[in-house]
Amino acid sequence: MRTLALTFGAAALVLCAAAPAQDKDVTQREIERYRELLAEGNPAELAEARGEELWKAKRGPKQVSLERCDLGLGPGVVKGAYARLPRWFADTDRVQDLESRLVTCMVTLQGYSEDEAKKNPFSAPGRGSPIEDIATYVAGESKGMKLEAPLSHPKELEAFRTGEALFYRRAGPHDFSCATCHGDNGRRIRLQDLPKLTDPKEAQKVFTSWPAYRVSQGSVRTMQHRLYDCYWQMRHPELDYVSDASIDLQVFMAKYASGGVVQAPGLKR
Repeated sequence: MRTLALTFGAAALVLCAAAPAQDKDVTQREIERYRELLAEGNPAELAEARGEELWKAKRGPKQVSLERCDLGLGPGVVKGAYARLPRWFADTDRVQDLESRLVTCMVTLQGYSEDEAKKNPFSAPGRGSPIEDIATYVAGESKGMKLEAPLSHPKELEAFRTGEALFYRRAGPHDFSCATCHGDNGRRIRLQDLPKLTDPKEAQKVFTSWPAYRVSQGSVRTMQHRLYDCYWQMRHPELDYVSDASIDLQVFMAKYASGGVVQAPGLKR
């Protein structure tokens, strides 16, 4: 088992290494061509439609909809809300991303318990997740708008500093951090370019395109899902859904992605 773990770690480090420029250019052109062929009919549109229905549906013990949910721009305002997240909310005295805010509304408005609201948060091949569908709908209502997540409240600044520490913190059996793969330009894992998330140009392109339809998984995934998977790949302890750590990392990334145009829902390999 130890030999397998060491082999995996060595392989991962090689996969995160810089690729030869010529091979990288050819591969990247083919990947972009593949994405262009798929982009006209992004299956995420189906998740958007389901999410809108769920947003308006009367559900939960109280049998009410989420149409009075305050996502930061006032009760029921969806247009542009995603482009202003994550942010601090006075009613919870927390910095929240989209999904943690949806959980709050499901509890306070619809009467779900927190455990019920967070049940089955992630999609799987061939199986959607209601909360990811709702998040996809809300994100799509900010498409074409500039991301301007606030970073002025003391708790937003604290979240940014914590997110920065988490981004660079090496841990786990392979001594990986987020920066291992996303701290330098020119890295790639298999056929996938690894963006440098502290480069505004790269961060804007990546962060603003989640939620996204993953072709390889046949389902829509959100940034919460993406971070959970990254922690699993690094063999770190499991990242709890809508935990402070998951939100702090998003605050850190959103700072560098600020000014980018929201393209969600995106399309990923």
